[in-house]
Amino acid sequence: MLLDIETEAIECKMATTRRRDDDINKFKVGCVPTVFYIPDFISDSHQKQLLNHIYTAPVSKWKSLKNRRLQNWGGIVHEKGLLPQDLPPWLTNVTEKISNQSSLFPSAINHVLINEYLPNQGIMPHQDGPAYFPVVAILSLGSPVVMDFTPHPSLAGCTSNTENRGIIEGTDHVTSPNHDPFSIALMPRSLLIFKDMVYTDYLHGINDCEIQPYDTAVNATEVSPYQSVNETHDEDLKAIHRSTTRVSLTCRVVSKVHRNLFRF
Repeated sequence: MLLDIETEAIECKMATTRRRDDDINKFKVGCVPTVFYIPDFISDSHQKQLLNHIYTAPVSKWKSLKNRRLQNWGGIVHEKGLLPQDLPPWLTNVTEKISNQSSLFPSAINHVLINEYLPNQGIMPHQDGPAYFPVVAILSLGSPVVMDFTPHPSLAGCTSNTENRGIIEGTDHVTSPNHDPFSIALMPRSLLIFKDMVYTDYLHGINDCEIQPYDTAVNATEVSPYQSVNETHDEDLKAIHRSTTRVSLTCRVVSKVHRNLFRF
């Protein structure tokens, strides 16, 4: 009898996992099989709550960079791992929702970077690096934006080691078989998840401009409510006009966690 109960529990768990896999696979976009885009992942009221928590956080949580500012939650990420700090409940709620509904993370999400982008601000093409498990979820709040994915130069003959790839600027990106560049329009309240080869073989970035064409985006049909052609004076150009601030939550898992600072 006990064996039957254990077997039933295992089968139930496997069925739940298959159901979640089927659910997330509905949101695959583009030709690369490890990119998922979920529109309206959170409600408008939840978005407002998150923005309220972000902008009422202590001033000391903000770090100013050259072209944007950010908040770091979950601890300090070092090349050897994470010196952890507990995520606040308002972040845990959303990271658990991401993890549970995607079933793509190996464990609880333990690190979140919150980036703020003004309408003319972006981020240079980059990779997230080897400290993180190779899957990342990006929750977008506020203004829509277009994110570009380009194959890493190493795929065109560069000898860079994957683990040493950092931020790369001003590089010519040459396509290679099965590694074509692509773009994704990120709408407010949407969730983007990418993993595996897209994490290791591609750079992702956002152009520093207020007008961003989206006609070639793999999810271009999601953008129509936000289309603004008047600003471009070109009726044929399908473009997003970034007129407000965008905030993104980049959610990841740092596999190596160090609880004792002196053993780090």
